[in-house]
Amino acid sequence: MDKLTLDTAEKVIAGAEKEAENIGVSMVITVVDDGGNLIAKHRMDDAWIASIAISEDKAWTSVALKMPTSNLAEATVPNSELYGLNTTNNGRIVVFGGGIPLQQDGKVVGAVGVSGSAVPDDVQVAKAGVQTFEEIIG
Repeated sequence: MDKLTLDTAEKVIAGAEKEAENIGVSMVITVVDDGGNLIAKHRMDDAWIASIAISEDKAWTSVALKMPTSNLAEATVPNSELYGLNTTNNGRIVVFGGGIPLQQDGKVVGAVGVSGSAVPDDVQVAKAGVQTFEEIIG
C-alpha cells in the first residue's frame, strides 16, 4: 500500500468503534494520511461534540511528530523539556493519549485519533484501530 485509502480508513474506524462499543463509550474516531489530511471521521451516537476536533488533532499530532500522543504527556508538564509544546502549531498539538501513528514497513503512513472518554479509554480504542490496520496490511 503506497497510500492510506478510504476503504482502509473505514476498516480502521470500524475496528476502533467495536472496541468503543465493548467498553460502552461513544467516541469520535479519525483517520488521517501521512500529511495529516483527513481521510475519514466517525462520530458515534451521543459522542461529545468537543471530541470532533480533538480526535482529528490527536491523529494530526501523531503524524506530525511520528509518535503516539501519549509519548508527550510527561515531557510537556510545567518545568519539563517540552512544556508549552501544545501552544505551537496554532494550538493543534495534543499532548495526551489517543493518537497513534499507522505504520507500514517502519514508515508512518497515517494515524488514528480517538476522543470521547478518559485518556486510557481513548488509547485502548485507538490501539484497536491500529491492530485492525496491522491485520489489513498483514
